[in-house]
Amino acid sequence: MVERVFGSLLERHDMTGEVHAHLTVQVQPGAGRNQVTRYTDGILHVKIAAPPVRRKANRELIEFLSGVLGVSRSSLSIEKGHTSRRKVVVVEGMGQEEMEGVIAGRRSEN
Repeated sequence: MVERVFGSLLERHDMTGEVHAHLTVQVQPGAGRNQVTRYTDGILHVKIAAPPVRRKANRELIEFLSGVLGVSRSSLSIEKGHTSRRKVVVVEGMGQEEMEGVIAGRRSEN
């Protein structure tokens, strides 16, 4: 396993050469609609409409992030924070720099 650090974000390459980026997400469940509110200090702040009941908010977060990042739902997984508002999401098949670029591009659209 090879690791590279970009600020507070971590990119990992496993022995097969697959790229995995890690994204820290601060979630506000039970919001009126799904939206990215800001990206500061390496933390993506999002509002999710689903309530934090029976992992509904986690499922909706993965669905929402797949659209934001332009990746499939199956390439996203929650590594840490399943029951917390602060989560670490693994993005398989996307490098850290690419993910940063997608997030930066989305911020400039707002």
